[in-house]
Amino acid sequence: MKPSRTSKNWMREHVNDPWVKLAKAQGYRSRAAFKLEEISRRDHLIRPGALVIDLGSTPGGWSQFARREGADVVALDILDMDPIAGVTFIQGDFTEEAVLRELENVLGNRKPDLVISDMAPNISGVTVTDQARSIYLCELALDFAVNWLKPGGQFLVKVFQGQGYPEYLALMRDSFETVATRKPKASRDRSSEVYLLGKNPRKKLTSG
Repeated sequence: MKPSRTSKNWMREHVNDPWVKLAKAQGYRSRAAFKLEEISRRDHLIRPGALVIDLGSTPGGWSQFARREGADVVALDILDMDPIAGVTFIQGDFTEEAVLRELENVLGNRKPDLVISDMAPNISGVTVTDQARSIYLCELALDFAVNWLKPGGQFLVKVFQGQGYPEYLALMRDSFETVATRKPKASRDRSSEVYLLGKNPRKKLTSG
């Protein structure tokens, strides 16, 4: 089957993307590393020795940046991820209770300083369905973060603006003392993605 015009245009844009070229030059697996880098520099997210949980980690750009900053990283994704030195990787579906339990077992008594989530569902092409699935993953990540972060911890999550976004933003504001919206330069202008940064969790959402 021949590639569609849309896929050809996407590939052309991807190949010519300066962030993609920069990622290759700096040894990053994805351009997303620069999104985290910009936010981290601005908001002082990652420091040496911090424990970072990377949800939706594959292909590993965020985990790579966190490791380069000296963090201890536990990464999780439904897709496989090539090993990164110093990163503990769990392959599994975060919506499944058994996978969450595995992550909690890996953490033991350790409480993360930062939870970062770049999770997104497989795209069906049905906007309402895709947005609902995306918000659901964001809700799961928020629930985990609030229940596991140490006092003063931070939570960074990618959210697509659309149906359910205002409600999710309200939930973030109810769950953290401060919530900021970030749109890093490496995020394409036409993309509806934004990054919400919650600092200092207020309370547990569930019994954890």
